[in-house]
Amino acid sequence: MKNSLLKKLSVILLISILVFSVSGCGNDSTQNEQASKNESTEEQALPEEINFGILRIPNDETIALAEGYFDKYFTEKGIEVNTTVFDSGAEANQALASGSIDFATMGNTNAITALSRELNVEMIWLHEVLGDNEALAVKNDSGIEKVEDLVGERVAVPFASTAHYILLNVLKEAGIEKEVQLLDMQTAEIVAAWERGDIKAAYSWQPTLAQLLKNGYPLVTSEDMAEKGYITANVEVVRKKFSNKYPNLVVDFVSAMSEAADIYRKDPQKAAEIVSQELGIKPEVALHQMRGTSWKTREELLSQDFFGNQENPGNFAKIMKDTSDFLQDQGSIENSPSQEEYNEYVNPEYIKLSLENN
Repeated sequence: MKNSLLKKLSVILLISILVFSVSGCGNDSTQNEQASKNESTEEQALPEEINFGILRIPNDETIALAEGYFDKYFTEKGIEVNTTVFDSGAEANQALASGSIDFATMGNTNAITALSRELNVEMIWLHEVLGDNEALAVKNDSGIEKVEDLVGERVAVPFASTAHYILLNVLKEAGIEKEVQLLDMQTAEIVAAWERGDIKAAYSWQPTLAQLLKNGYPLVTSEDMAEKGYITANVEVVRKKFSNKYPNLVVDFVSAMSEAADIYRKDPQKAAEIVSQELGIKPEVALHQMRGTSWKTREELLSQDFFGNQENPGNFAKIMKDTSDFLQDQGSIENSPSQEEYNEYVNPEYIKLSLENN
């Protein structure tokens, strides 16, 4: 009986060992399969393409494209990079609304329009603070020597742009905002009208401004108005549908812009040569145009002067709100979002993460 019982116990023990062994192998196999699936999912998490709306201006993005930083951060990951050149931020907003682009460079006034129109985007970067690269140009033989001389004249400007915002304030400060006819023209149209003699004055930006100044001079610049508190800048916005799904790629964009801007900070002449080849202008012209703006580092952008942090939003959100209220008063936008909405809109997190990465 004892031997029989021992045999039975041995058989049961052996079966149990075999069952646990097979079960263990099965768990290992399942875990390995799941890990493989996770790795595959991570690889598939990247989009097939990213669509950028850009401006042909001498800035960090132009350098980044020319120097292969978009390849480094996107193409080398198997992502196709597509760029569409827009003449103004108004066109970029139309593309954002249709979903045909993911990122867009625009003036901060157009970024305000995007929030006002509930395009579901967020502001993630500031390319440059505008200075004398935007100006009110008047013809040499126009007889216009001061702002008040614009009474009765027609002044061209792309509506809903940073130039438009500054021009409205120039005229308002002079008390002649109702005595000047403003013409909504894109930059190419401004140059054509200028050369035909249809207009004597126009507010525009580089490189268009350089063409106007061949036979004109700047009456007022955005740098002059910045000293009076009217700050304007070119910024980057991204669709939240994209940033929520691919936050790391938004961080990569910020890193690409920072690296490109470092070229200008370390060697302005080299940066000018890169920009000149990309935009088809002379290096000295490119350098002059770039020096007409102020390029901020990531550390500077995270200061209270600009983005701040999520707990303490920076001053740029307040500038955006003040500008928004002005644009609403002027009838340029239907509603002005709240300060709380602007505090959330000007998002410092991607810049912060970029700094943490390198």
